Amino acid sequence: MRAGAGELEPEDEQAPLISTRFLVLVTLAVLLLSAASVAISWFGRAYGERLSLAGHTESTEIVEITIGRDQLSLPANTIRFEQQRLGGNAERVDLYLLWPELTGYSSAERRRFDDLSLAHSLIFLQMSQSTMSRDMSGRVDPIYRHLINPGSDPGPGGLEIHRFRSATGYEGESLLTGTLPDGQQYAIRCTLPELPENGGSSDCQRDIHVGEDLSVLYRFSSRLLPDWQAIDDAVRTYVKSHSRAVSSSGTSKNPLKASTDRSS
Repeated sequence: MRAGAGELEPEDEQAPLISTRFLVLVTLAVLLLSAASVAISWFGRAYGERLSLAGHTESTEIVEITIGRDQLSLPANTIRFEQQRLGGNAERVDLYLLWPELTGYSSAERRRFDDLSLAHSLIFLQMSQSTMSRDMSGRVDPIYRHLINPGSDPGPGGLEIHRFRSATGYEGESLLTGTLPDGQQYAIRCTLPELPENGGSSDCQRDIHVGEDLSVLYRFSSRLLPDWQAIDDAVRTYVKSHSRAVSSSGTSKNPLKASTDRSS
């Protein structure tokens, strides 16, 4: 017998209000949303940690870097730029070290790496194959003596301050000289502030020859000039302790080494 208007067929009365297909779709949607939530959470933490490091790393894994005839073994957290932590052959490597600890980045010392007001506690090193026959000390008599004004002023830590003449390319800089414990001459170029406490993070620079064929340019705040002897000795010792000679068969002396005696 046919049901009248407004009446349900028996099969309609037994049909579920929510179909199985709908439940499956809802379940899949919930699973996808859950997976997306987990992925976003993981990516957020990973990206947040990476962003907070701002290019630093706490890893102390040793990175092997070859520059010319010198093999360097450096903790990753002392290497300033991320792309240089890959190791292998390189033209140069940049380091940053806490002074006086001579250690690399750590979360415990994060402020000393990121806070500009504390940047005077860092020493920056740039190591490359030497292109000059003389380091900064060796350039004093043949070059700098002809570019500075007569006379000198007393400087921090027993150094003497010599002012560069105008139109020499070193306007605003001073040459500070002294004598190292072994009797060798010491020289460093600085942009000295009017007040010592206003010194920048790296307004003094000096380059030295270390190892087989390395030129090490190191920079630090003029606020650390009273420690110039200790810093010079520490930098030399640090580089020597983290480097060794490599086989001469795979490397050669830089042909540009004797091409110029003037630093940039």
